[in-house]
Amino acid sequence: MSASELPRTFDAAAAEQRYYAWWEESGFFTPSPDDPGEPYCIVIPPPNVTGSLHMGHAMDNTLQDILIRYKRMDGFNTVWIPGTDHAGIATEMMVTRKLKAQGVERLALGREAFLEKVWEWKAEYGNTITTQLRRLGVSCDWSRERFTMDEGLSRAVRQVFVNLYEQGLIYKGERLINWDPAGRTVLSDLEVEYDEAHQSELWSFAYPLSDGSGEIVVATTRPETMLGDTAIAVNPADERYQHLIGKTVRHPILDREIPIIGDSILVDMAFGTGAVKVTPAHDPNDYEVGLRHDLPFITLFDETATVNAAGGPYAGQDRFEARENIKSRLAELGLDRGTEAHTMRIGRSQRTGAIVEPMISKQWFVRMKPLAGPALAAVENGSTNFVPKQWENTYFTWMRNIRDWCISRQLWWGHRIPAWECADCGEQTVAIQDPTACAHCEGVKLIQDPDALDTWFSSALWPFSVFGWPDKTPELDTWYPGAVLVTGFDIIFFWVARMIFSGVHHMGAPPFKDVCIHGLLRDEHGQKMSKTKGNVIDPLEAIDEHGCDAFRFTLAQATVQGRDPHWNPRLPDASARFVNKIWQAFRFASLNLEDYDAAAVAEPSVYDRWILVRTGAAAARVRDALDTYRFNDAATEIHAFIWGEFCDWYLELSKPAMKAGGPARAAAQQTLVTVLAAIARLIHPVMPFLSEELWQRLPDAVKSGVETVMLAPYPHADDFPQDDAILSEVAFVQQAIVGLRKLKNDMELSPRVELALQVRGERTDTLAAHLGGLSHMARVVSITPSDERPLASATVPVPGAEIFVPLAGLVDLDAERSRLDAELQKVDKDIRDLTKRLGNPGFVDRAPPDVVQRFRDKLVAAQARREQLAAAREALS
Repeated sequence: MSASELPRTFDAAAAEQRYYAWWEESGFFTPSPDDPGEPYCIVIPPPNVTGSLHMGHAMDNTLQDILIRYKRMDGFNTVWIPGTDHAGIATEMMVTRKLKAQGVERLALGREAFLEKVWEWKAEYGNTITTQLRRLGVSCDWSRERFTMDEGLSRAVRQVFVNLYEQGLIYKGERLINWDPAGRTVLSDLEVEYDEAHQSELWSFAYPLSDGSGEIVVATTRPETMLGDTAIAVNPADERYQHLIGKTVRHPILDREIPIIGDSILVDMAFGTGAVKVTPAHDPNDYEVGLRHDLPFITLFDETATVNAAGGPYAGQDRFEARENIKSRLAELGLDRGTEAHTMRIGRSQRTGAIVEPMISKQWFVRMKPLAGPALAAVENGSTNFVPKQWENTYFTWMRNIRDWCISRQLWWGHRIPAWECADCGEQTVAIQDPTACAHCEGVKLIQDPDALDTWFSSALWPFSVFGWPDKTPELDTWYPGAVLVTGFDIIFFWVARMIFSGVHHMGAPPFKDVCIHGLLRDEHGQKMSKTKGNVIDPLEAIDEHGCDAFRFTLAQATVQGRDPHWNPRLPDASARFVNKIWQAFRFASLNLEDYDAAAVAEPSVYDRWILVRTGAAAARVRDALDTYRFNDAATEIHAFIWGEFCDWYLELSKPAMKAGGPARAAAQQTLVTVLAAIARLIHPVMPFLSEELWQRLPDAVKSGVETVMLAPYPHADDFPQDDAILSEVAFVQQAIVGLRKLKNDMELSPRVELALQVRGERTDTLAAHLGGLSHMARVVSITPSDERPLASATVPVPGAEIFVPLAGLVDLDAERSRLDAELQKVDKDIRDLTKRLGNPGFVDRAPPDVVQRFRDKLVAAQARREQLAAAREALS
């Protein structure tokens, strides 16, 4: 296609289809451990296999791809490992719902048949998000794509479980856990979301003293758990109740006595009645009291939060149904002592939304204190750095206050716990391979633990399991530890911390040097995106509308370090205009390169040398931004250089040379080719498709035989000259041009009006030397030295010179003076009226804030307009 046949606008969709398939088929994303260059590895935060591409994924993966493409161009041996997470609870719920809609119950189907259905579902839908990620242009090594339940990763999970068990860091014990009665599984603390302002009630009732001497009134938000009360606690310093400590009360519904104990840790004398019921099996604080006072632990509920046999007459009732029935029964017994409104903190399952039930349960735990210490040290000593640094405090707080991690889940989908109980001796056998006999008594009646591991257990191993660990593979030797993890702040606890302690413990080194934390992408009003609010953006629709490069550029621009980025729907339009601006600049250049001769010898002009110096400076600024994860600054610098310097200035200043022909045209062509090649490389990490389109259409000589822009070297400042004198000279000329253009605008002259200038000052000769540029950019036809300011002239001051523009002949001086005087009178009246209104407290205090601000903006605009008019009138005096 010749230059004249190039479309006026960039065909983003065609470029995306053409180049991505070629890149992937050509193996450009697929490195070898033996390739030259310093290793640079990123492992993708594996999205759930249940998922589809949303804006959070789009931002996170765009930032990773920017880094990978940048480092690949810089000669690093880069690998970016993609993959998906099996997402135990989420996937099991999704398939269970699908089966239920077909009239099939999971429990009736049975474990093995259900797992077959999940694998079928995964085969059909599990690749949705990885297919969508390709639309985003990401350069992952798809040949190394992993799934957290691949055979190799499953082997790594078993190996880690066995290692930790043998080291005494995994144990099975009865502890208070978070139970999800809808999902019917235990949850870790991190899988519980808290409503801090749940509206409830504080209900008081009386326990009769066993000796008949009176009663003690307790206040509770959970009347139903009184069925499992094993003590009444008071503060031993509370004079109201000191005489009761050691006595007992009679349970009004169940046939047992309950002791009154003193506990200064649990009981706040000022809260409620100053006496509290203690249910150790269903409350975290009560659990600790039970341990301190050796109380019985009575579990009241089954896996669906239905009252069990311990609840006596309420067995078989839902916990909330039992609550109301118990309140009614105690009222009948005359023990109700009133209710008051109460705001409380309530936990819900992150996945199902069900209210979590604290319960005593026998589960598998990881002993965290021994693992947390080395992981803390890795960040404290700088082996791993958080960017921005303040996120280290979040990490430190959690790791220093860490509790043992409950890793068992009552699920079928997931890594099954590699532990077997012997029917003969009751001991556990933990093994990597399925055992044939008990490790303790050699009995052969072994029953595998039915539970699966927490999804995050396998995800914590992701940075090394994806490379074949526990085998010592070339990939593991080359690419572990990785360079950087790019992720959101919301999974510092869930995933980042767990990867760090897993890497330190099993590999002897943390899994990445840097942790780049970005914010939560919000809408233009700062609101979290959600379907219920109707402010969700579909990334694929945005790509279809604006093109992938414009979409990616918008995301990079929005990602300001240390802040939640905001998605402004107008930004993609601006980014699409920028993409097209680059394309139109390339199209203009192509039309002027049809006679380009790479071997021509020509002396570059001052403008040629200037743009080459500016290109090097831009490369330095963009590099610095990318090296420090300031993605928005990189995008800003790219925009400022290409649009502000290359398009607005160099292309215009080079046009006279292009028209002149001969050596001047040859020099401009060579400069144009050099800078366009640099631009294609400079934008590639952010705009991969446009950059490849430019690269493929550049003259072969400038590409040095490099097949694709993604393998071309990223621009270095050292590739270009440095010349402060050239920068100063052209900056001076630019100031003159800007000043002359502003003068025309202020005088309301057409931009095409020609100007004959008179100049005085030490830099007069410099301006004269640039008459060609001034002529093309500001319609200057002559420059004459002058010692005095001419009559009826306007002045444009620039450093080292005064530029005078005689106005006679350009305007009718008398008519223009009259017009300007009338304009000044009108704007002065506007200023007086606006000042008066804004000086009226009644208006300012009572009018809506946006209305007041609108009037303030009008006043500022009127004052600026007056300054323009006054300057123009002064020039005619």
